[in-house]
Amino acid sequence: MKKHWYDYLWIWAIIYFSLGFFNILFAWLGMIDFFLPLGFAIFGSNKWFCNHLCGRGQLYMKLGADMKCSRNKATPKWMYSKWFRYGFLVFFLTMFGNMVFQTYLVGAGAASLREAIKMFWTFRIPWGWTYTKGIVPDWIAQFSFGFYSLMLTSLLIGLIVMILYKPRTWCTFCPMGTMTQGICKLKSHKKN
Repeated sequence: MKKHWYDYLWIWAIIYFSLGFFNILFAWLGMIDFFLPLGFAIFGSNKWFCNHLCGRGQLYMKLGADMKCSRNKATPKWMYSKWFRYGFLVFFLTMFGNMVFQTYLVGAGAASLREAIKMFWTFRIPWGWTYTKGIVPDWIAQFSFGFYSLMLTSLLIGLIVMILYKPRTWCTFCPMGTMTQGICKLKSHKKN
């Protein structure tokens, strides 16, 4: 099978998390992974990003299938059920909204910058070595810490389910995949 340039985007996932580990401001690059799938769904009415360009999904395949880090067990039906996928999406968007609100509070001067990563939306891990205060306005740095927390937590959840089940189990309930699928369904419904 012929390889395409986009078959190597799993490297992008590694680069993204590595850059954020050393400088938290690189977390903003993750917005590409938010806007591109939505753009493909809105303007192309498809999930081409998820199927071909998602570096995270490719990384799970590389680790899980190619490197045999997955037990390759069937994904439990409840994980790809509509109630779980949309429930996880609502939870995820709530956490994203909270992160944006915390960013707003820092920007408005009502809260101070927290140089920490929040793992699994619960555990606060000091991460101050990745940022020198004063380089950018505090709200930009706060968004970086929050967004990197979100991206790292979702990566770890994906790795856990990759090990326990099939390599791309994360993709069955990925919030971006659920949103793009919903957009595509709405667009095809409007055409009919």
